[in-house]
Amino acid sequence: MIATSMALARPATGTPSISDMLRTGREHYRRGEIRPAIAVFQAGLALAATVSIGVAVDGVADLHAALANAFMLCDDIGSAAENYKAALRIAPHLVACWCNLGIVHQRRGQTQDAISLYLEALRRNPGHRPSRTNLVQALVATRQFAIARTLLLELLAEAPEDAELRSQLGKVCFELGDTREAVAQFERAVALAPGQAENFYWVGAIRQARGELEAAQAAYAHAAQVHPILRRPATKSPPAFRTLALFAPFVGNTPVEFLFKDCAYQTSILSLLPGSQPDIALLAREADIVVNLVSDADQGAEVLPLTLAIARSLGKPVVNDPAKIQNTTRDATARALADVEGCRVPRTVRIAAGEGLPDGLDLIFPLLARQAGMHGGDAFEKLDDVAALTAFLAAHADHDRYVIDYIDYRSTDGFFRKYRFLFVGEDILPYHLAIADDWKLHRDATEMGRHLWMQEEEERFLRAPEQVFGYAQYEALRVIRDRIGLDYFGIDCAVDRNGHLVVFEVNASMLVHDQNPEFPYKDPYIHRIKVAFDGMLAHLARGN
Repeated sequence: MIATSMALARPATGTPSISDMLRTGREHYRRGEIRPAIAVFQAGLALAATVSIGVAVDGVADLHAALANAFMLCDDIGSAAENYKAALRIAPHLVACWCNLGIVHQRRGQTQDAISLYLEALRRNPGHRPSRTNLVQALVATRQFAIARTLLLELLAEAPEDAELRSQLGKVCFELGDTREAVAQFERAVALAPGQAENFYWVGAIRQARGELEAAQAAYAHAAQVHPILRRPATKSPPAFRTLALFAPFVGNTPVEFLFKDCAYQTSILSLLPGSQPDIALLAREADIVVNLVSDADQGAEVLPLTLAIARSLGKPVVNDPAKIQNTTRDATARALADVEGCRVPRTVRIAAGEGLPDGLDLIFPLLARQAGMHGGDAFEKLDDVAALTAFLAAHADHDRYVIDYIDYRSTDGFFRKYRFLFVGEDILPYHLAIADDWKLHRDATEMGRHLWMQEEEERFLRAPEQVFGYAQYEALRVIRDRIGLDYFGIDCAVDRNGHLVVFEVNASMLVHDQNPEFPYKDPYIHRIKVAFDGMLAHLARGN
């Protein structure tokens, strides 16, 4: 019978035992000497292979577990996984190994497998706190927010002063639509840990979403005063390079929660408010590359000149030059792309706030009207006559508005199809396909989760977009990329029955995220976008 005692054999007088090597390796590990620790742990395993079977089982398991932990710190998750599994084959009672193996799977994007491993750890030790907190993160990643909230409440009952748990609960409540409770949790987190800058910005963002504009402005102003720069550490030390992102509350910004997640580079996000006077010399010393996030030319009209001045004064490579963003209003884009061969770009007329229809405007109904600076389906209608258009313009007279020619882009089967590509440097990468039976088409509002044929068609598009977009359409996309001139932006488009590319929207404000539990087939294609984005930043940071 194999012994499971912690008693370890000493091979010979004066020769280190397995326990000696485990202890020495752990001492290196505690001092941060990870490579020497790995060498000692591996030597211990080599020694263990030479001793009698049955005398060092637990010690070998501990060596594998310690070696796995060291490999995790070196970001060698493949070797870490092998050693956690080896430890568990010998000693399945090692709860920490089940938990850490779950972390490995989560870092690989195998979140459901990670959840199973965390649950196995908790089956063996229901109170194991690291497994419970990691399980929360995995549940959030798979959008199982209700279960995550229950678990967070249990954890907070044990540690009510834990600011990180309060922050996580705030995010979960926000996702569940309980914005009032979300604000309360973030404000509690702020009180508990004033040094955690992100919570300040969450308060401002949620109050803004709730329409509490005065309170949101106050929250943003306080956040910018206390934490003008929100820093996110790199996943490696030292970081590959340092990125400074320019962000402006209350105006449209490029969504980067996904793009800036798990990065090998350090990210510092500078919040710009009217009257901001950042220390340019300090910022220049902290950054290798600048990423302008202010992406909506309508909403950001007042702050873009400030963003431009800061970006240029830093003397660093700039992603999405604010001067080029200024040229991406819907009407400016329509003019810039009007003569692209093989493209149908709807005529777009801008009507200033307070003004009505200009004299002599040739109108062909039905047409579309929307409020400038709005995205999605908000303040956006298809209108059938002059009376309806006049009423729409009057209802939104406090803002600039767009009048847009309507293009019927239905496919031969009667469904509308809208495709989204992301331009990342020279790459043109597919992001999603939305299919529905209505012209106002938004991916999250479709019934694609209920129709397998729609999902299969989207997967085929993501896998082989050239089967939908042939040479002519790709040539048009390349011309659009060059004329817009941004480093990172998206396009929503269609292909009409004659094979023409129909352009709906081109800007850097388009959402990209990896929260797609209903559509797991999307994950590898979305991951390509992040890899391309990180690679583009690295290329620019190197000055190539």
